Amino acid sequence: MKTSDFWYDLPEELIAQTPLAQRDSSRLLALNRETGEVCHRHFYDVIDYLQPGDCLVMNDSRVLPARLLGHRPTGGAVEVLLLRDLGDKKWECLCKPGRKMQVGNEVIFGNGELTATVTAVQDDGNRVVEFHYEGIFLEVLERLGKMPLPPYIKAELQDQERYQTVYSREVGSAAAPTAGLHFTNDLLEKIRKMGVKTAFVTLHVGLGTFRPVKAEEITDHHMHSELCMISAETAEILNETKRAGGRIICVGTTSCRTLESLVGEDGFFEAKSKWTEIFIYPGYQFKAMQGLITNFHLPESTLVMLVSAFAGRENVLNAYEEAVREKYRFFSFGDAMFIG
Repeated sequence: MKTSDFWYDLPEELIAQTPLAQRDSSRLLALNRETGEVCHRHFYDVIDYLQPGDCLVMNDSRVLPARLLGHRPTGGAVEVLLLRDLGDKKWECLCKPGRKMQVGNEVIFGNGELTATVTAVQDDGNRVVEFHYEGIFLEVLERLGKMPLPPYIKAELQDQERYQTVYSREVGSAAAPTAGLHFTNDLLEKIRKMGVKTAFVTLHVGLGTFRPVKAEEITDHHMHSELCMISAETAEILNETKRAGGRIICVGTTSCRTLESLVGEDGFFEAKSKWTEIFIYPGYQFKAMQGLITNFHLPESTLVMLVSAFAGRENVLNAYEEAVREKYRFFSFGDAMFIG
């Protein structure tokens, strides 16, 4: 199967640049994965596609304000993007301009309350950077860092919280699990009151999410590694749902990848964490998920491949064509799909 099999045409003006004023007023395209039939609704109507006994699984990862703008002692501007905490105040980072960020080079952020030194250059071009500061690093980041918005969003984000889900709590992502951006606390409360359980998993989203698939054959693509985990409480809720015959509905591809990475051979769950490189594409047999709430994804991306594995490539590409015709908003701040 070729990467080009997952291409679709998208006019640039349909790429959402800003979030809507009200989170749950985005549009919702409901796709029946058995028939391919689509239905046009609003996100707050998602409640009509849920049933008592179902379980909504959400990724509670919170985005780090991981984009740091600084300068070298000589005055040249530098951008440092935090990717992974390596411990001992060291992080794997993406640095621009890379040629100015060699081992031993220093960077100053803000008024100098945060400085950094490049300690290694990795084979993939990423840098290992050691930070120097007083106090708590997360607090320093909250003051100096910016949200690491995807490259297709050119507009400045006015409210940083709009790139966080209302239930985010575990800090560690370099990008938001965007399917969850549509939920409000009120909508979640209504969903719980109708007898739908909610459960949380954590997968810290890496920037590899935005890396294009460059391999011609999709099986030649290597996934980036991301840390995911399930608590004992979530495992019990999932197992109860399964025993009672309810559906497990994942909010976002990250929740899906977490469950499919951590589900046992018997189809049940236990408290567990691991680094996952799971790559889901057509032909994959799902072991955990019966429904998916997701955004519209980039052409030829691993996320379109995952959705196609669940709903069928033809169904998904037809639904995307319909969404383009109907002028849906695409990608991170765009509209949503319910696939069941």
